Amino acid sequence: MSTAERRRGSTGIFESRLTRTVQSTGTAGRTHLTATATSVGSSRRSRAFVRAAVWWSGVWRALGTGITTAAEWAGRTIRPAGTLVAVAATIGLVLGIVFGWVEFMVAGAASLVLLVAAVPFLFGARAYDVDLTLTHERIVAGDGVDGRIVVRNDGHRLALPGRIDIPVGQGLVEFGVPLLRPGHVVEQPLDIPGLRRGIVTVGPATTVRSDPIGLLRREHSFPDVHELYVHPRTTSLPTTSAGLIRDLEGSPTRRLVDADMSFHAIREYAPGDSRRQIHWRSTAKTGRLMVRQYEESRRSRMAVVLAVAEAEYADADEFELAVSCAASLGLRAVHDARDVQIVTGSEIPRVVRGRLRAIRHIPSAAPRPMLDGFSGVELLESTMPVGEVCKLAAESGERLSIAFVVVGSRVPLTRLQQAALAFPADTTVVGLICDERAHPRMQPLSGMTVLTVGTLDDLSGLLLRGATT
Repeated sequence: MSTAERRRGSTGIFESRLTRTVQSTGTAGRTHLTATATSVGSSRRSRAFVRAAVWWSGVWRALGTGITTAAEWAGRTIRPAGTLVAVAATIGLVLGIVFGWVEFMVAGAASLVLLVAAVPFLFGARAYDVDLTLTHERIVAGDGVDGRIVVRNDGHRLALPGRIDIPVGQGLVEFGVPLLRPGHVVEQPLDIPGLRRGIVTVGPATTVRSDPIGLLRREHSFPDVHELYVHPRTTSLPTTSAGLIRDLEGSPTRRLVDADMSFHAIREYAPGDSRRQIHWRSTAKTGRLMVRQYEESRRSRMAVVLAVAEAEYADADEFELAVSCAASLGLRAVHDARDVQIVTGSEIPRVVRGRLRAIRHIPSAAPRPMLDGFSGVELLESTMPVGEVCKLAAESGERLSIAFVVVGSRVPLTRLQQAALAFPADTTVVGLICDERAHPRMQPLSGMTVLTVGTLDDLSGLLLRGATT
C-alpha cells in the first residue's frame, strides 16, 4: 500500500471517529441528552411521590376507620367496671415492669386475667332467633296486654345462657334464656301490665351477653318492633245527644232560602225568583205574584275542639279526662253517621310562636282511626290557646250545626265565651269544662251551654238532660 493510500485510510478513520465524537459529545447533542435525563428523572420521582402519598392516605384512612370502629365497639362492649379493670391492668403492668414493683405487676396481671376470662361469655349473641308476638295491637287505657316470646337456637353449637331485654315504652322487660342445644326452642309468656294512653313501642328484642362480674357486655337487636295503641277510655252516650239534634238526615236552620224541603212562609214575588216557586192559590187570592220561602236544611255537622295547652289544665289526669270526653263525643257522632271534625292544637316552635297558626285534624271516618289518633294526642307547652284553635276550626270546615269545646279547669268562663264567638251565629256551641274536683252541672251562658264534668260518667247524664230540655 502506498503512502497516499495509507494517509487517505487514516484520514477516513480519523474523520469517522471525529464524526461519532461530534454526534455524541457536541454541544447540541450534550444539551439534548442532559435535558431528557433530567425530565425523566423528575417524572419518576413525582410518580413515586404520588404513589407514596396515595398509599399513606389509604393507610391513614384505614387506621382512622379502625380506630373509630374499635372505639365504637369498646363503647358498646366494655362496661364501667370493665374500663376500671382495663385501666388497672395497664397501669399495673406498665409501672411494675418499668420500676420493678411486684405488687403492681401482680395486680395488673390479675386484672388482665379477669378481662380475658370475660371474653368467652360474649360468644353466641347472634345465635338466637327471637319471635315476639302480641295478642292485641290496640287496648284501652288501664288494660294490660299478653304476648309470647319464642327463642330458637339457629346455630350449630350450644348457646350459653343469656338474657333478652324487651323495651316497653320507657320500661324494660327481662327474660332469662337457659342453655340451648342446636335447634332447641324455648317459649315464655309476656305479660305487660296496665298502660296509660298513648302509642307504646314494644321491642326490639335484644339478646344480652355478659360475664358474671359485669365487665363486658354484648347486645344484638332484632328488627321485630310492635306499636301498641292504647286508646282513651270512652263512655256510651245517648244517640240524641250528638249535637243535641235529633234529625239524622238534615235539620232546618234559621237561614231562609228560595228552594229547599222545609217550608217556611209565602212572600211577594221579587225579580229573579224562580217561576216554579210561585204559589198560584195565594197569587189568585191577592192578585199579586206570591212565591214560597223555605228554611235552609243541611246535614248535621259537628265539631269537637280539644284544648291541648299545658296552661289550660291543672294536671295530667285532668287532661286524660278531657281526651276521654272528646273521644266519647266523636265516637258517638261516628256511630250516628254524622259529619264530624275533631280538631286539636298543633305544636308550634317557639321562634315562630305568635306568627304561625296550626291545628291538627284527627281522622274521624271510622272509630278505629279516630281512636288511634286520640292515642297520639299529648299536652303541648308551645301551642295556640283554645280560642285560636276554634277560629281555625270555624274557618277550615263547612258550616257547623254544633261545636263542642273541651277545655280544662284553668280556662275561665270569659275565655270560653270568647272562643265560642269564633263560630257562626247559627252554630250551637257547648263548652265542656273538665274538673275532677267539681260537681257535674249545666249552666247557660250568653248564647252557649257550659257543662262541667268531674268524671267521665257525668257526661252521659248531662247530655241526656240537655237533649230533653
